[in-house]
Amino acid sequence: MRNYSVYTVTGKTRVLYTGVTRDLTRRVSEHRLKLIPGFTRKYNLTRLVYCEDYGDVAAVTARKKQIRAWTRAKRVALIASVTPEWKDLSEG
Repeated sequence: MRNYSVYTVTGKTRVLYTGVTRDLTRRVSEHRLKLIPGFTRKYNLTRLVYCEDYGDVAAVTARKKQIRAWTRAKRVALIASVTPEWKDLSEG
């Protein structure tokens, strides 16, 4: 079974980006090193503040779409439920 992750990254401005990946460690590293052009590079989103793992690509894609459709307040509450201080979950 393959593992997939839905994740949210942010930066100092607390702009949020939610995406999907098969390799969370690699993907967060790509965001940090700004290897991927686009939204996360433009807004310097390098801190992992939320993630969930799934075994099915359809389920992880549906969850990503669900989270992206939420209001900012609801996404902020989801992040705060895991890390109230918005600490980088990929550190340590």
